[in-house]
Amino acid sequence: MKTFILILTLFVFSGCYRQERSCDDFKTGSFEFTATINGEEKTTRFFRNDSIEIDYFEGKSDTSSVKWINDCEYIVKKIHPKNRAEQKAIHMKILTTTKTGYTFEYGIVGNSDKQRGTVIKIN
Repeated sequence: MKTFILILTLFVFSGCYRQERSCDDFKTGSFEFTATINGEEKTTRFFRNDSIEIDYFEGKSDTSSVKWINDCEYIVKKIHPKNRAEQKAIHMKILTTTKTGYTFEYGIVGNSDKQRGTVIKIN
């Protein structure tokens, strides 16, 4: 009986745990994101204010609009897309935050495929 009570107590307390998210800390600023592309690590740096994001990747810059859905979710859409793929909006969801960055999930709006990444705030 003691084992049952112990397991029930652990289940109840672990089910109530929520990861702290301080998403407001990351709505503006300069950030860095590193991803593996074709076996090679590539770094993107970007600056975001409340409604605009400017990405810097391999010596080129690109500007996207940012529309916040709630404190931890937003939609990014390129302002000057160069092809059909770049016309698609991306849904971003901040999952967890730390003092220096956040983990997020992202995917094309309307598509169920999602990927994850980690961003570091650099200022």
